[in-house]
Amino acid sequence: QVQLDESGGRSVQAGGSLRLSCAASGFAFRNYGMGWFRQAPGKEREFVAALDRSANITNYADSVKGRFTISRDNAKNTVYLQMNSLKAEDSAVYYCARTVRGNPPSILQAYYDWGQGTQVTVSS
Repeated sequence: QVQLDESGGRSVQAGGSLRLSCAASGFAFRNYGMGWFRQAPGKEREFVAALDRSANITNYADSVKGRFTISRDNAKNTVYLQMNSLKAEDSAVYYCARTVRGNPPSILQAYYDWGQGTQVTVSS
């Protein structure tokens, strides 16, 4: 049974940092690219960051470039999202998902097996 469990979300002041984790199980984690998306109330789910199975290729939304870093530990079956210089507009539920695409895409439809999400709230 495929499972993706996001954690690490909490309330933080603007300018602060958080590290989100996504623990994967039920599939060969090292064979898949992984992505992070987010969804704010009343908005569509949007791409944040992704990386390929070897962590050699990364892809970031323009809104987070230079502030967020995606990484993975294949030994721990976990993908991370380090978020620095957080802004109020980063507030959302953050989700991870997997993709079979080699060059990690930014389109929602390329990902599947979504986790339950973790809430990030940034107060200004």
